[in-house]
Amino acid sequence: MNTLTRLSHSPHTTFHSSAVSPNKTGSFLQPLSCSSALGFCFPKPLFPPAQIASRVRVSYKFRRSLFPAETQLSDVDEEDDEDDDDDDDVAADEYDDVPGEASDGVEDEIETSMAPSEVPAFRSEESKWQRVEKLCNEFREFGEELDVDELASIYDFRIDKFQRLAIQAFLRGSSVVVSAPTSSGKTLIAEAAAVATVARGRRLFYTTPLKALSNQKFREFRETFGDNNVGLLTGDSALNKDARVLIMTTEILRNMLYQSVGMVSSGSGLFHVDVIVLDEVHYLSDIYRGTVWEEIVIYCPKEVQLICLSATVANPDELAGWIGQIHGKTELVTSSKRPVPLTWHFSTKTSLLPLLDEKGKSMNRKQNSCYYVASPCSCEKLSLSYLQHYASGDNSFKDERSRRRNFKKHESDISYRRSLSIHGKSSLSKNDINTTRRSQVPQVIDTLWHLKARDMLPAIWFIFSRKGCDAAVQYLEDRKLLDECEMSEVDLALKRFRLQYPDAVRESAVKGLLQGVAAHHAGCLPLWKSFVEELFQRGLVKVVFATETLAAGINMPARTSVISSLSKRGESGRIQLSSNELLQMAGRAGRRGIDESGHAVLVQTPYDGAEECCKLLFAGVEPLVSQFAASYGMVLNLLAGAKVTRRLIESDDLKVLQAGRTLEEARKLVEQSFGNYVSSNVMLAAKEELTKVEQEIQALSSEVTDDAIDRKSQKMLSAMAYNEIANLQEELRAEKRLRTELRRRMELRRMSALKLLLKELEDGHLPFMCLQYKDSEGVQHSVPAVYIGKVDSLDGTKVKNMVYTNDCFALNAIVTDLSVDDTESQLDGRPSYFVALGSDNSWYLFTEKWIKTVYRTGFPNVALAGGDALPREIMRTFLDKADIQWEKLANSELGGLWCSEGSLETWSWSLNVPVLSSLSEDDEVLKMSQAYYEALECYKEQRNKVSRLKKKIARTEGFREYKKIMDMTKFIEEKIKRLKARSNRLISRIEQIEPSGWKEFMQVSNVIHESRALDINTHIIFPLGETAAAIRGENELWLAMVLRSRVLLDLKPAQLAAVCGSLVSEGVKVRPWKNNSYIYEASTTVINIINLLDEQRNSLLELQEKHGVQIPCCLDSQFSGMVEAWACGLTWREIMMDCAMDEGDLARLLRRTIDILAQIPKLPDIDPLLQSNAMTASNVMDRPPISELAG
Repeated sequence: MNTLTRLSHSPHTTFHSSAVSPNKTGSFLQPLSCSSALGFCFPKPLFPPAQIASRVRVSYKFRRSLFPAETQLSDVDEEDDEDDDDDDDVAADEYDDVPGEASDGVEDEIETSMAPSEVPAFRSEESKWQRVEKLCNEFREFGEELDVDELASIYDFRIDKFQRLAIQAFLRGSSVVVSAPTSSGKTLIAEAAAVATVARGRRLFYTTPLKALSNQKFREFRETFGDNNVGLLTGDSALNKDARVLIMTTEILRNMLYQSVGMVSSGSGLFHVDVIVLDEVHYLSDIYRGTVWEEIVIYCPKEVQLICLSATVANPDELAGWIGQIHGKTELVTSSKRPVPLTWHFSTKTSLLPLLDEKGKSMNRKQNSCYYVASPCSCEKLSLSYLQHYASGDNSFKDERSRRRNFKKHESDISYRRSLSIHGKSSLSKNDINTTRRSQVPQVIDTLWHLKARDMLPAIWFIFSRKGCDAAVQYLEDRKLLDECEMSEVDLALKRFRLQYPDAVRESAVKGLLQGVAAHHAGCLPLWKSFVEELFQRGLVKVVFATETLAAGINMPARTSVISSLSKRGESGRIQLSSNELLQMAGRAGRRGIDESGHAVLVQTPYDGAEECCKLLFAGVEPLVSQFAASYGMVLNLLAGAKVTRRLIESDDLKVLQAGRTLEEARKLVEQSFGNYVSSNVMLAAKEELTKVEQEIQALSSEVTDDAIDRKSQKMLSAMAYNEIANLQEELRAEKRLRTELRRRMELRRMSALKLLLKELEDGHLPFMCLQYKDSEGVQHSVPAVYIGKVDSLDGTKVKNMVYTNDCFALNAIVTDLSVDDTESQLDGRPSYFVALGSDNSWYLFTEKWIKTVYRTGFPNVALAGGDALPREIMRTFLDKADIQWEKLANSELGGLWCSEGSLETWSWSLNVPVLSSLSEDDEVLKMSQAYYEALECYKEQRNKVSRLKKKIARTEGFREYKKIMDMTKFIEEKIKRLKARSNRLISRIEQIEPSGWKEFMQVSNVIHESRALDINTHIIFPLGETAAAIRGENELWLAMVLRSRVLLDLKPAQLAAVCGSLVSEGVKVRPWKNNSYIYEASTTVINIINLLDEQRNSLLELQEKHGVQIPCCLDSQFSGMVEAWACGLTWREIMMDCAMDEGDLARLLRRTIDILAQIPKLPDIDPLLQSNAMTASNVMDRPPISELAG
């Protein structure tokens, strides 16, 4: 592949030849070359794959000569040392201005369906922008409708089938949903739509999730359409905003759409747009920002065509169906084919093995040691059983050649291995598995050697911590991956970069960069990451160690992706990657037009082996899930109708400037969310299934009635046999009814006896007792305990107050159906609550139902020394000392059994409660109750009578046939029971499925109403609401409250910046591994202002809690000093000297602060002095190396 062909496949690189005139005329201006983007890199030719292979591939026996033997570093070492780097995902933050911090799924390449050998010669006579201009001129001159072939003609390659189908759907006037793998060329569809739109003299909006990506698309589209036809609109940049093609972030478009449905925010609304491209529409599932994509689809005018580009998801049909239902005709185009095939590998300590079989459908278990010549073991050795024996030195697994020389031994080894594969895994403990896996974890150098030896570089190596990425670079900084010529080019580029941006050089990474390795994560400065990206694209960086934020969005195509682990560390422990995340990272491998195949390498870790890799790989992609959520900005913009003005016009009444939507109109919009669409389909399916289940229950129930059984018996039995069994069955039913009554009488007598017995023991010793219950799984538990007392006797205690005030402990059981002479017993039989301390040092709260027996023995209720409290009083004090959280263990109509953990003080008491086996049955005082004893004997006699009657029925003539009928009846009854359980689950699910969003919308509305930002009854919006409606942020109401506070007016610009920084510092952290480091402290004035604002914040949090709203209110002074120092003019070197923050974190915090400062002058009803100070602070802070233009 020569340089010309390579460049013809990259939308980011424009080829300049002698055939192209340097002076371009017309509306399309001269495009920028890749070297002009940052000014420090120049194009470098790449060799074709075969030539590269001949230069790089080396033999296995030369391994030692490639890398000197030194201290080794493995992926697991990096993982073990990593901290919780969840803030690397902050790249998706609304405020994030950092180029290169892309989120999942952004494809920036325009690619073809052709193999490298099939790429036609480059059309050097005219460039892409010239063909676009020619096509537009022809359309304007002849006015004929464009077709897909004309749009495809602007490219030097044959477009894919799915691209053609999507373009055809767009040309038919439909909205389009495209779901295709990463790097498959979805951006080409949007570009073709832009060409058609511009040719027709219409307008297209292209949205991306991040400002950095918007900037990138802005540069790319200018190369295609010329400077005059492309504009950029972000939070603090507005370039050529009336252009035919306008690039913007999704939040900007959402705010514009607010105005198109009758809003009051400042600025212009949605004017004269015909097509909107929603790139990365799978962001709809993002928990923090997904609601923005849903709102755009909901609010978008129906006459606007939507082009929704998504990575592969499980439910693209639901997405297309939803858009079609609420927006208009929508066509779905899907593709599952990767333009560059992806081969999966698995790396262990000694080998790089194929992960999948030849069909790619399951884990590779074939005996094929020739796949990799350098591999000392076969493909089957990915299994855990092999790894265990290989690590233990089992020669039967190691010596492949000797097995081939000895057929019989080979046969026996296969049988042994099969036995292990069946039984071995279950015999390993978790500790054994981890030990075995740890012994096979490769060092970074092991895997890297295989990649270089097999010509699999360049590679992106994903490690889920910044520290791990940096450590890997330092570990490899003495390994030479570049030749002398390449090192010279890197050195030259680095010198140019240092001259242009001296503060942006990451000195700790320079040595590794000169050897061809680099780190790329959120802790790096945006400019440095851009530099690394450009070197990587030129082939001057062979390995980039990156966090998962690089998985999409950045134009860094590689031959290989290495995923160091299937899990990453989170706040609650290790979190497994989702299948979508795995496929997104692996999808970076394979450069179209350069590589015949991409490579994804998964690495053995102590936590994951090949089996776990395959399980996750074949788990399937995840569906889109609605994250629609109400915000203060949404409610204010939807409901605001009239506003209070200081200047009255034409009348003394309030001037109504706009008619806000009614609550009913707002509800219709809110309930059009994607989640409600999916839920409505689920509810419909659930109702249909419930109907079928209820019909089946009704049909089966008719077969188990007494009449149905009687009819079956008459049909199958003789008349004499039927009469005999029928009479006995009637007698049996009567005896069972009597048995039930006697059992209830026995229980009542038992409860009465226990009540009297425990009352007698209240003032004596503390007796031992046995509590018995069955848990939710039916397992019976017997707990020895020491009795403390009846809850009624614990006057003034927390336990008594809880039992009598909490409905959970209510006792509603009423004993009935007893004879008249049992009235007194009936009153005594009402259950009561008691307390005991178990031998497991747990408190138990229970009724008589759960007492199995009470013993004579117990703790003496005698003080240990003169003046000490009695043991019973001590125990009651312990019980009332702390706030106890009770957990229900079992429940019945006679009261529940509750449990709570004891304390260290009760521990010594619980140790003296004897086990049940040491307590004698002779000590059971419950048996001493004569009334209970008589009731128990009566019940036993009746139970025996019922048993004898059943045996008599079993000896009758027709019992065998009758038993078949009863067995079938029991089977049907069990089936009915299961169906009723299914029915209850369906009913519960249907009840839970309700239109989502509106409840949250009204909760937010109530907070707005009570804070006097908007009157939701009259729709009058007040100045606080006006400001909140116009601002962009996580909690618009809180930001508006702060910015309207008069205390900010006395602040200097730098101090104002420091306060604003405290509002947007969420997620920024001090790095614990940075020893002897510091951060600047804020001035006393800033700290005092933040303390004053904290009181206001607490009031808003209380108001939110009152109405069930959970929107964060950020206010953190920890990093305000850093912002203040930068705003005061400190240089980057000064502020970063021994700083406890990463450069990228500080840059992100400063960009967020600049973003909110830049909004202040544009907000309505803000004091001019504050606006002036904000503008001054913003201008001072917006300087290299973090300035917008530089980044």
